[in-house]
Amino acid sequence: MSSFVQLKILIVFFFVSIHLVIARNRHIVNFRSSNLFPEGLTWDPKAQHFVVGSLHDRSIKAVSDAGVVETLITDLDLPTNVSILGLTVDSFNRRLLVVIHAFDPHPHFNALAAYDLRSRQRLFLALLTDPNSSDRQIANDVTADYHGNAYVTNAAGNFIWKVNVDGEPSILSRSRLFTSQHVYRDEPYRFCGLNGIAYVNNGYLLVVQTNTGKLFKVDPDDGTTRLVKIGKDLTAADGIAVRKDGVLVVVSQFRAWFLRSRDGWGEAVVYDETTLDTERFPTSVTIREGNRAYVVYGKVDKGMAGNVKMEEFSIEEIESAMESKEEAVWLYVLFGLGLALFSYWRFQMGRLVKDMNKKTA
Repeated sequence: MSSFVQLKILIVFFFVSIHLVIARNRHIVNFRSSNLFPEGLTWDPKAQHFVVGSLHDRSIKAVSDAGVVETLITDLDLPTNVSILGLTVDSFNRRLLVVIHAFDPHPHFNALAAYDLRSRQRLFLALLTDPNSSDRQIANDVTADYHGNAYVTNAAGNFIWKVNVDGEPSILSRSRLFTSQHVYRDEPYRFCGLNGIAYVNNGYLLVVQTNTGKLFKVDPDDGTTRLVKIGKDLTAADGIAVRKDGVLVVVSQFRAWFLRSRDGWGEAVVYDETTLDTERFPTSVTIREGNRAYVVYGKVDKGMAGNVKMEEFSIEEIESAMESKEEAVWLYVLFGLGLALFSYWRFQMGRLVKDMNKKTA
């Protein structure tokens, strides 16, 4: 191997190492928007910005990496007291899917709105109801598959709506598993039923239940539901998102869990968790650029109180400490290899200089 090739390898190792050092710095986006109290969060990979809803407004905001806030959509046809809860970008159809719930005085208003991300015009407003129940319903979170079908959780009634690409709703699953699990006593959370939901590329849904901390696997075609065996409850689980490498990130007010499954989510293991800032009330999680997970600190608890005014919120990257340690080990290995290559290159260059000196002598 020539000295020039060795030097090129050394340079490559050096820059890879520098890249890893930079990647370990958590990304934090602080932004200001009066009384926004965002509960939902998603990432638009084409526009390269975050999208958040509002607890007290009929508007949806875009937030840049620099914390610049832009009003993306304002839908004045919606009831004045609606809350924007879950939302997701349907990248294949360039649509934004938004879950809308109106608290008093319209306790039964639940809908899924779809907006074209090019024109920013509303494509449909699907009213979400339960004809078999008069109980209060709370449409909560949403995900979408490759065909444009949307799936919305009910945080009060423990079932899942399905809305096709044309905006036609139906009930996908009201499995007995959703109501047969142990329910915690003195539950302090307003959204106690099914909460975060995510579509997995293999063709099924994962959904968490807040009051039990259970994780379910749901067939998006017939609604068949199975309990995922984890070995522990994800207490007060809220938002969820799937990374490109298949890791499921689950967020509660208190912590974030990182889960893996080797059998298609029949069983799973929590391989790491990280503590979150309870005072700022994290809710939703989203994934950008493959494996980077972000949570929104929307202070929703204070927003629900209705008598507090705030304008400072944040979106922050969260990491697995275990994965960070593994990256650090690789970093040391890379530096060690780089140092070894550099030493070897210097030795070879020294020999070359000596040989040249002998020839000239």
